[in-house]
Amino acid sequence: MRSYLSHLECSYCGATYSADEIHTTCPKCGKVLLARYDLHAARQRLTPEIVRRRPMNMWRWFEIMPVRDPVNVVTLGEGCTPLLPAGRLGEQLGTEQLWIKDEGLNPTGSFKARGLSAAVSKAKELGVKAMAIPSAGNAASALAAYGARAGITVYQFMPQDVPEMMRKESHQYGARAYLVKGLINDAGRLVREGAKRKGWFDVSTLREPYRQEGKKTMGLELAEHFDWTLPDAIIYPTGGGTGIVGMWKAFDELEQLGWIGPKRPKMIVVQAEGCAPIVRAFEAGQRHAELFSDAHTIAPGIRVPVAIGDYLILDAVRQSGGTAITVSDEEIIRDMREMARLAGVFASPEGAATLSAYKKLRAIGFLSPSDKTVLFSCGSAFKNAELITPEPLPMLDPNHPDALERV
Repeated sequence: MRSYLSHLECSYCGATYSADEIHTTCPKCGKVLLARYDLHAARQRLTPEIVRRRPMNMWRWFEIMPVRDPVNVVTLGEGCTPLLPAGRLGEQLGTEQLWIKDEGLNPTGSFKARGLSAAVSKAKELGVKAMAIPSAGNAASALAAYGARAGITVYQFMPQDVPEMMRKESHQYGARAYLVKGLINDAGRLVREGAKRKGWFDVSTLREPYRQEGKKTMGLELAEHFDWTLPDAIIYPTGGGTGIVGMWKAFDELEQLGWIGPKRPKMIVVQAEGCAPIVRAFEAGQRHAELFSDAHTIAPGIRVPVAIGDYLILDAVRQSGGTAITVSDEEIIRDMREMARLAGVFASPEGAATLSAYKKLRAIGFLSPSDKTVLFSCGSAFKNAELITPEPLPMLDPNHPDALERV
């Protein structure tokens, strides 16, 4: 196998750079760099049949992934998560065309494993020795795990109210973890300062070129699952937006490979009412989103007050005929339980937000029962145990003769 990675290109000003040197954002304008491939050459070598014969992980797409030498791939088996028909949940909502992509089954329990596997692999290939990340929790867990596997020192900075399980993961993986008074953007300032003063490689969302390459495999898998067509709509919980940026890029690459046509899904952003910079910019017709002040929500992964890739997210939403919508924390809590009870998916609050959004979009007629729609359950609720408050379970005495009468 060989990668057809050719160069890096600025998504904003179009400047190009070598993919064999360490880069973060564009040196000229400070915007997001994208990995580019010689897709004409790749088309001569890579076919759907070849991909299907390979092991079931995201590196089966090696030719359009950014690592040149397979020996540098740092993997824990990420990718190829199930795309589940919604089943009884769909029946209750009056549709047979609802699907759930269960990303909680990735290593470290979320879709962050994809992006950090790609970023750490490329960092290893380029000789990086220390990486740093601001995170609401799941990305920190993933970087800690992949850094441990690669032998790269990891520094991570998380808001002080990060879920307890994610703190424990950082400890177990041996990362150098710190809590920050503030939100993820405050943690990001510390990382950027540390990168300048201490030489860390900054692996913040969309501030390096390769996390989106891991996330794009979600879009590649959707196309493969639907036999090289795409669904009508994708509902995605959006903080930094790496997944939307990555999937939108994946669809373009698949079309250039000749595997799909020009039709695209409606790309739908869901954010929390208490932190909705992308929704606000979308509704105002703006290409860039301003800092969302006093950001708050129970869903830490979408509590991102400002995103460097705002223009890329909004471009994908508008070009696809999609939309951006908010949901309340109360709706998220309700739909965490409903997704579990009716679909058997133990979704994180961010993943449950996609169900809340789907209900709203059906109610206003933006989506119909016949629209083939994919909800991204981006992580497992095992990490958010503090949000789940079950009633006390009845206690039975197996030695009591009437024990089963209480059942």
